[in-house]
Amino acid sequence: MTGSTVRPPAYQLLADELRDEITSGRLRPGVRLPPEPELCVRSGVSRSTVREALRLLASQHLIVTTRGVTGGSFVAHPDAEQLSEALSTGLTLLTNSAEVGLADLLELRHAVEIPAAGLAAQRRTDAHLVEMRGAMFDPDLDELGTMLSAHAAFHAAVVSATCNPLFELVTRPLYHVTYGEEVVEALPDGYWTRIDADHRELLTCIRNRDAAAAMDVGRRHLEYITGATQR
Repeated sequence: MTGSTVRPPAYQLLADELRDEITSGRLRPGVRLPPEPELCVRSGVSRSTVREALRLLASQHLIVTTRGVTGGSFVAHPDAEQLSEALSTGLTLLTNSAEVGLADLLELRHAVEIPAAGLAAQRRTDAHLVEMRGAMFDPDLDELGTMLSAHAAFHAAVVSATCNPLFELVTRPLYHVTYGEEVVEALPDGYWTRIDADHRELLTCIRNRDAAAAMDVGRRHLEYITGATQR
């Protein structure tokens, strides 16, 4: 008995068609999609099917739907933070399998964050410095959850200072992946004191626009994290 191919539901086919038009650039950011009645006629589907397709595209941050006389569905302007959510989901699935481990994540961080630190030193604004300072923590007073969150927020702020949304798109999902309990419990004494000191040194380099020093601190910081978490 030969296997049969299950045809995707009609709303999925319509969503795929519209997604192709958006990702290919035929439908540009800000462009209004055809109204629902027109999409019904064009695709030969019901209005409920069209609305389900549009809801799917909206959940993927590809379109924005507004109500009112001037409302409708419009192609969304790309946003690194929103787009990275989809990558975060895939990355989480991989890290919960045998495909990707902590060593792989740290290897990617080395490849991306070290040059990002240099670019941040060259391109940062005063607002970026404020964001980095706001992500500092006190290793003697703050709880573990606070320090983990602050650590991720600091590195996200450094990447933001590159002023290159592609860096943000790639790195934001990395900061959503948490260390396993066994890794956290095995961290050496003084780990968070060292992390705090590295952050402050890196902030100084970025504030002084010293790209070479920022990259050196970033490299040493990641080497320390790698050694501490893979003992």
